[in-house]
Amino acid sequence: MLKTLGHFIAIILPTMFILTSGATASDDKPIIIGLDADMSAGGAIAGLAIQRGAELAIDEINANGGVMGRFLQLKVKNHRGNPVRGVDNIRSFAAMDDVVAVLGGMHTPVAMHELEIIHENKIIYLSPWAAGTGVVENGYDPNYVFRVSIRDEYAGSFLVGEALKRGYRRVALALEKTAWGRSNEQAMGDALAKEGLSPTTVAWFHWGSKNMETAINKLLGAKPDVILLVSGGTSGLGIVNAMASRPGEDRVPIVSHWGITGGNFFDQIEKIHNDIDLSVLQTYSFVKPPFPDRAEKVIDAYLRRYPDAVDVSNIIAPTGTAHAYDIIHLLALAIARAGTSDRQAVHKALEHMDDYQGLVRNYTPAFSTTKHDALDAHDFNLSKYNKDGVLVPLR
Repeated sequence: MLKTLGHFIAIILPTMFILTSGATASDDKPIIIGLDADMSAGGAIAGLAIQRGAELAIDEINANGGVMGRFLQLKVKNHRGNPVRGVDNIRSFAAMDDVVAVLGGMHTPVAMHELEIIHENKIIYLSPWAAGTGVVENGYDPNYVFRVSIRDEYAGSFLVGEALKRGYRRVALALEKTAWGRSNEQAMGDALAKEGLSPTTVAWFHWGSKNMETAINKLLGAKPDVILLVSGGTSGLGIVNAMASRPGEDRVPIVSHWGITGGNFFDQIEKIHNDIDLSVLQTYSFVKPPFPDRAEKVIDAYLRRYPDAVDVSNIIAPTGTAHAYDIIHLLALAIARAGTSDRQAVHKALEHMDDYQGLVRNYTPAFSTTKHDALDAHDFNLSKYNKDGVLVPLR
């Protein structure tokens, strides 16, 4: 496994604002897809995974002649996890005539902050990571956001269901104080209420908080059987470290949303990961893919293109990689269906998709006029880190 965020940033920064298709120029202008993500801060690994998944799909599409005889190209902008920068990036992409759509990053708060400018400019926004229910269920009509990722309305219910299947009844919530955390509080609370239960306690913390002693004291003081965690890597690390510091008999299992996987989380918990019971929500694994034949060609292409990857275990943030790969292919199919790269025509085509066999699932179809979330709870699994830091599905 690559060990430091700095190593990733060294890979990312030279590619900022570079068109990254790997194909030669065609006679016509390329169709540009923007990537608006954190490429250098706490979510940089997620951003890099999304970039790589998109690049692999673009390479594949361009090798087969592109779309309507035009090549696809990726242009990357770094919002660094900052909502104001995200809005500026969307505004910049929207002003570019050849940009058909923008691919988002991992941060729900950034995506939520961008919704107004997205719809003001009628630019297609594709989400391969940000899970907040409100990113897609946003109240805009027409809705320009499409997602191949987790939706918290489903994720919260899934995580509660998995906890209850294990026999846990006293469920505590540790939630990041953002739109993402509030989205999960609603979903998890509703799922518990259906079983006649309620959280034993809810510990809120600010995004990026490092010292989690107050939160862990509150959580453990409620005597839970399990803690459901919704957090980015920094605060998630604080929770895990605080739990590992307790005597063995006082520790309880942690079932986490996938936000902790957007950075180099395992590298930071490697020495203590055997001391805690940590499970993480995922949708995809290249180690145990649902369709091995489809995964094999993507794995081969990944290992050829990215020299830092020695084998399949080095594919970073596999969910982000697979989601981005699938959503770019879906976009290409929509452009071909529309017969133009005009954003409004492609938007209509995305809502009238044909079936597509993707990496993550068979989309039947991915989207419709009433459905802009391509995945549901049937695509979810819980995974655990193995000794090499690879997330392996439990089933």
